[in-house]
Amino acid sequence: MSGRIGELLLILLIIFVIFGAGKLPKVMGELGRGIRSLRDGVNNRDKDEPRDHKE
Repeated sequence: MSGRIGELLLILLIIFVIFGAGKLPKVMGELGRGIRSLRDGVNNRDKDEPRDHKE
């Protein structure tokens, strides 16, 4: 478990170095909106398609 925490901290550190402290909230906000949009699109696609495909 501690190995995973270490890996997560390393990834967060790399992201922090790449984007900097000023841009990090903006980048995370855009990432969250993108994930939400993807999730909404998948949910809407499931509702639009019929469940049983009869030929």
